[in-house]
Amino acid sequence: QVQLVESGGGLVQPGGSLRLSCAASGSIFSINAMGWYRQAPGKQRELVARITNSGSTNYADSVKGRFTISRDNAENTVYLQMNSLKPEDTAVYYCNVAVMSGPPYRYLELWGQGTLVTVSS
Repeated sequence: QVQLVESGGGLVQPGGSLRLSCAASGSIFSINAMGWYRQAPGKQRELVARITNSGSTNYADSVKGRFTISRDNAENTVYLQMNSLKPEDTAVYYCNVAVMSGPPYRYLELWGQGTLVTVSS
């Protein structure tokens, strides 16, 4: 069994910064891609950023140059550093992790519980 625990959301003023964390724990053999998605009220969930186990990254156009995704493989943790936040970044942010658990080996795609980020003055 594998669990994800997110932390780091909150209320921040426009132009401010926040850092989100998502830690995986349990019966983990290996972790492949890790990513962050977000869902604003009335909108579909969208990819924010993703990082592979080799460190390759991709970002949504709306966050390029402002957000940075990183991972600590020793701690099975993915981070999202968010700078120059805008009101339109307000959403619930979810981490997404592709895990090989076990043994016995089993591929899992897991979602975090979500953390609310509110950007407002």
